[in-house]
Amino acid sequence: MSDTHALPKYVQISELLIRDIQAGRLVDGERLPPERDMAANLGISVGTLRKSLEELTALGLLDRVQGSGNYICAQEDTQSVYAFFRVELIEGGGLPTAELLSVDRLAKPDGFPPFGASDQGHRIRRLRRLNDVPAVLEEIWLDGSYTDVIDVEALRESLYLYYRESLGLWITKAVDRLDLAAVPEWAPPTFGLSAGQPCMRATRVSHGPEGEAAEASWNWINTDVARYVARIT
Repeated sequence: MSDTHALPKYVQISELLIRDIQAGRLVDGERLPPERDMAANLGISVGTLRKSLEELTALGLLDRVQGSGNYICAQEDTQSVYAFFRVELIEGGGLPTAELLSVDRLAKPDGFPPFGASDQGHRIRRLRRLNDVPAVLEEIWLDGSYTDVIDVEALRESLYLYYRESLGLWITKAVDRLDLAAVPEWAPPTFGLSAGQPCMRATRVSHGPEGEAAEASWNWINTDVARYVARIT
């Protein structure tokens, strides 16, 4: 089952550029290529690119100088749709997209720290790609008390954005713990690692605005292509 609810193209491009800035691939003061060249390289229209650049300008990440060009203004703690997404390509950055594999309401599994008030949860399994490269296998459990049914048609590539827009749930912090675990048996061949292979795994508990644990997830990271990155300032 493919997730067709991608973010708007201009948001995808602005998020890609934000991650490139955070990864150091675009540095403070760097001049971007001319807009027509940049749009052609990204496979988008100049109008779409300009909307993306307007987003970066509003965030204070771009200085648009009339007659001169667009210059990067790197800064820490940039607000981003993917602010909580900590996996990057080995070379840095990468636009996250998600292939939805399944959505089910089930009894919560063993193995997670306690989260939520219900004994059931919504299990969301996805394959994450970075710049179209399969990188992360996700099993996400949202506590069952937030909704009886998840509308698959309304799901977004950014689940936290979906929670906010559709469920009124704001994720304000997340705690990750890293370990080594076997790739699960339901991993699709496109993940690049076979079921049972050892793999870096991040166990995440995500918290709502009152500090309540609302969601837990397992994230298997293919370290042949990607890395978990935490920047400390």
